[in-house]
Amino acid sequence: MTLADLTFARWRSLDLASARRIAEETAALVDGKVARVDSVEHLGGTLHRVRIERGGRAFALIPGGRVRLGFDPDSWRPTAAQLADYAGSVSAGFGFGPDLSAHLGHELSPVRTVALDTVLMAVEDEDVSEVPDDIPAALAADGLRMPSADEWEHACGAGAGTLFRWGDECPLDEPSYGNGTLRHEPNAFGLHIAYDSYGGELSSDRGAFHGGDGGAAACGGYGSLLEWLPLATACRNPGMAEFSYGPDGEDPGEEFSTRPVLTLP
Repeated sequence: MTLADLTFARWRSLDLASARRIAEETAALVDGKVARVDSVEHLGGTLHRVRIERGGRAFALIPGGRVRLGFDPDSWRPTAAQLADYAGSVSAGFGFGPDLSAHLGHELSPVRTVALDTVLMAVEDEDVSEVPDDIPAALAADGLRMPSADEWEHACGAGAGTLFRWGDECPLDEPSYGNGTLRHEPNAFGLHIAYDSYGGELSSDRGAFHGGDGGAAACGGYGSLLEWLPLATACRNPGMAEFSYGPDGEDPGEEFSTRPVLTLP
């Protein structure tokens, strides 16, 4: 099997020995070194995680193929605590109307099926020192690129389909920033992703801002659920994306980062 044939569905069917072989072949293609291959329980089965080091960066193997992305708020059943928390946000003047599902429909990308290539994606996002429009050229100098919004979402959720990459709930009594074991645990592909609402990652989609909102909800006192929502896998945060590419985004700060992608030959 070649990398061109490697899909997320096929990857989930492989045994560990086959995963190790593909990891070694992939590393050889990019002049990298396999640092780790392990397995985790995911979606009722086993998912292998590959970490490849190249040029001072650590990358995870992200199998592609046809994958399901987005979130369907109408089929989601919020908890009583989530409903109560959102009601408090609405009473304080936040949210898009009184219906939580309608608010999620406004903030999250819709359910869809897309075709993606298998790629290597950086385990850690990297702070941006350039204005957003200059990021592609800076990455290209190292043979890298920004992820597409769909690639970012697939890499974060790994097919889970839940509101957050770890499930449908979040600890409403804990902050969505700073230290926290739930947010900082590696995801199913081994990425450190969607871990701090004060962060936020740019993709090649100018209308999307992922994995945080620069702390807007937390600083603004939007409410606990809305503070956590920027960490939702399908959250696109178009308002923050518009800010990033607007005049105010010309002064990059800690809240802007991107996650380099290495396209496989």
